[in-house]
Amino acid sequence: MIVDKANAALDSVYGANTPESLAQAYAAWAATYDSETASLGYLLPFLITAWVARYVPAGEGPLLDAGCGTGLSGPSLKALGYRDIAGLDLSDDMLKIAGSRNAYGELKQAMLGGPLPWPDGYFRAFFSTGVFTISHAPASGLHDLVRITKKGGHAIFTVRDQVFESGGFQAVFDELTTANKWQLVEQSPWFRCYAIAEPDALVKTFVFEVL
Repeated sequence: MIVDKANAALDSVYGANTPESLAQAYAAWAATYDSETASLGYLLPFLITAWVARYVPAGEGPLLDAGCGTGLSGPSLKALGYRDIAGLDLSDDMLKIAGSRNAYGELKQAMLGGPLPWPDGYFRAFFSTGVFTISHAPASGLHDLVRITKKGGHAIFTVRDQVFESGGFQAVFDELTTANKWQLVEQSPWFRCYAIAEPDALVKTFVFEVL
């Protein structure tokens, strides 16, 4: 049953304890990722476009889909008039699928938490969903994402409830605020990231303006 396969794949990626094992888990999942997450009612790649459209007018500069996976967000943003989108992900297999969607101008393999392959202030905004979650990108990855976002730009991303405290996200938020690197613009209430399954899986969307 497709939902059972999706749940098993989620267990595999959430159980990964190294970047290498996480990449292997996504390589194994890439071919069926879209259909299986759809079976769970996965909302985030599509819902994040609402926050992007709220804060980033189309045509103002490049966007970064940080942890783009198979590129589910790209076509929705392209349909809304966003033509200059880059993506990064740790999985080559996922990036190949993202590339087939014809919505991304460039795709690069990179791991959040380390240095990213773009210069300071390159992007108008970055957005990220399903990446700051269990066994995935660390909160420290926000530092370099802010570095490559221009002043006056926006950081738009979700954080899973189970890692918000344990992953030190509030501490990183405070560090960047104290250093006058960004300021909070909006935070959503906690909400379900799957419309059908996993009713206890909650996320919150955060929007910061980069200073």
